[in-house]
Amino acid sequence: MFTEMAENNSIKNLDYQELERMAESLKVVAHPIRIAILGLLEDGNKLTVTEIHEELQLEQAPTSHHLGLLKSKGILKSERNGKSNYYYIDKSTFGEVMCCFKRCTNS
Repeated sequence: MFTEMAENNSIKNLDYQELERMAESLKVVAHPIRIAILGLLEDGNKLTVTEIHEELQLEQAPTSHHLGLLKSKGILKSERNGKSNYYYIDKSTFGEVMCCFKRCTNS
């Protein structure tokens, strides 16, 4: 998704579609609950919806919604083990989003 930016280390050379994709991914991440979810998963943890909603003291339905949004942008992946889905961070996509964030904020 952000491979061109990572290689060129620049945002100004990206086309409009690439900029839209970056903006959409940043919007998805820029939510307090989603940031908290990413915080739970950032050390390589794989957690179920139940584990996440219990840890964050949220209802299961909104937790599932937030996980779905993060997964739809490729920031999270999931794998099924028995009856449970385990969510985890896609390190390459998350790294690209963080790279974009740093470039956009000049951090």
